[in-house]
Amino acid sequence: MVGTGRQGHYPSWHTASAQGPRTSNADAVGAFAAAAGPGIVFALADGVGDDPGAAKAARTAASVAVRTPVAEGPVAAVLAAQRAVRELGGTGDSVLVVAMPTAGGYRVAWVGDARAYAWDGFVLRQVTTDHTLAEYFRAQDQPTAPHMEHIVTTSVRTAHENEIGTAEVAGGGLLLTSDGVHKALTVAMMAAILAEPGKAAAALTETAIAVGGTDNATAIFVEPPPSDLVTDRFTLAA
Repeated sequence: MVGTGRQGHYPSWHTASAQGPRTSNADAVGAFAAAAGPGIVFALADGVGDDPGAAKAARTAASVAVRTPVAEGPVAAVLAAQRAVRELGGTGDSVLVVAMPTAGGYRVAWVGDARAYAWDGFVLRQVTTDHTLAEYFRAQDQPTAPHMEHIVTTSVRTAHENEIGTAEVAGGGLLLTSDGVHKALTVAMMAAILAEPGKAAAALTETAIAVGGTDNATAIFVEPPPSDLVTDRFTLAA
C-alpha cells in the first residue's frame, strides 16, 4: 500500500505499508488537513498483535487522531484516539504517534514504540523515546534482554495522560515509522533511503521486509520544504 499527497502550499508527503510475513496488516496511517487549518496532521498506528482486532484498533486510532483540532494539541489527539478505541469494545489495542503542524515544525505525541524522526536533508534524528520495557530498564542503567524491546509499557487503550510522550520538530522534514521499519533498519540505512524523497516511504518499507523484517512495516515521510536560499561563488580579497 502506497500513498502520496500534496495539498496547496503544504509539503509533499508519502506513505507506504508492507504486510510482511504477518497474517494481516495491523498498521494504519492517517493524514488530514482541516479547511482553513494551519496544515496537515499526520498519525501512524501499529496494532498490538496480529489479528483483526488489532488492525481495527490501529485504523480507528489513526483516523480519529488526525481529525483532532490542531489548537487542542497532539496529546488531545492521543486521548481522542483512546476514547474511540475503548468504545470499540473488545481488547484491540495499538501504539500511536501523532504530529501536528506548528509555525515551522511539528508538535509530536506518542504512546508505545511508534517513532518520529526529524530530517534536515542530511541528518536523521530520533525525537521520540520508545515506551518499551527495554527502554525503561536502560533508563535505570539495568541490563535488558532482546524480548524486552517488543514489550510496550504504554498503548492507546491503557495510557494515562501523564504517560503520553511529547516532543517537537523544528523545521525540516518529518518521518514517522512503525517498529517493523526502525527495528529492521539502522538510522544510517534509513537516512540513505531518504536521500531519494519521492521513493522514500516505499523504499523504507520494502527494504525493511527485504532484510528479514518479520513485522508489518509502515512509514510516513514528509519532505523538507524547498530552501529559499540561493548560493553563488564569490572571490575573497587577499
